[in-house]
Amino acid sequence: MKVAVLGAGAWGTAMSACLSEKEHEVWLLPRRPEHAIQIERAHENEYLPGIDLSNVKIGHSPGDIKGAAIVLFACPSSALLETAKKVQPYVCDAVLIALCKGLNAQTLQRPSEVLQSIFRNPIGMLTGPNAASEVAEGKPSASVLACTGLANERFTGVQEALSTKTFRVYRSDDLKGVEWGSCLKNVYAIGAGICQGLQLGDNAKSAYLTRALHEMVRFGVSFGGQPSTFYGLSGFGDLIATSHGSWSRNRTFGELLGKGSSIASLLENRKTVVEGYAATVAFFKLCQSKIDMPLLQELYAVLYEHKDPKAAILALMNRSLKVESAL
Repeated sequence: MKVAVLGAGAWGTAMSACLSEKEHEVWLLPRRPEHAIQIERAHENEYLPGIDLSNVKIGHSPGDIKGAAIVLFACPSSALLETAKKVQPYVCDAVLIALCKGLNAQTLQRPSEVLQSIFRNPIGMLTGPNAASEVAEGKPSASVLACTGLANERFTGVQEALSTKTFRVYRSDDLKGVEWGSCLKNVYAIGAGICQGLQLGDNAKSAYLTRALHEMVRFGVSFGGQPSTFYGLSGFGDLIATSHGSWSRNRTFGELLGKGSSIASLLENRKTVVEGYAATVAFFKLCQSKIDMPLLQELYAVLYEHKDPKAAILALMNRSLKVESAL
């Protein structure tokens, strides 16, 4: 089976390496021509050094994906619409799967909605607590494939095609919930990093993550997701991994912010994207005057209104006392 992966960052590279072990014909299409040449010559990618890509074919133009049965969009969410438009003439009858975890900054659309604005193909989302290096190295990992219509035969086939001996894929029919969770966890991982940077301790970080999950469920249910989804791989699982992993760009961003680095210095000349930074604005706009999201509101104030992180913590600790509830 031919599988095309669009975007040669760490995650796109990891999925390419993982799937090539299953004897698929895997094509990895970098966004920059010079990057494609570099990978082709070295048989490895600077974003995931040490991972052998000898069995992966490197694409140099959108037309190289023609004939693929599955197309994985591993580009940043900010580049998803542009990437979709470039490859639209070549996707044919492929199943399209988003791997990016962010909302469109202008339209506030979820990844599947962005793809649905361009294509009429079957569309889904693959996400979970997956550190790219661990997946590429063949360490045990699990993810969830979401699509509308769980019994869809094509998605059953995709589930089997993407599953390997070390990468286990589950299915879900809650596409909205899976996407909301995968995007929200990046926002809250920044806050977890701030807790770490301020050296607030294990109690504070545990309490913070518990309340973050609470907010994720509240938001997701309000916007059409199923509560159980947020206790699964795309919600709780990904939140824990992204909030603790040393590889997490969002957590590291928050930690350095908590230690006193300026946002401008952290964003300047970055080669990789901190999805949670832009997602904070998107979710703040969606929630404004609709849902009580105190953690999200304080994170927005820190990231975009120059509020001192210590003042944000103090504001959260001094809110009116409440009963703990499921939502």
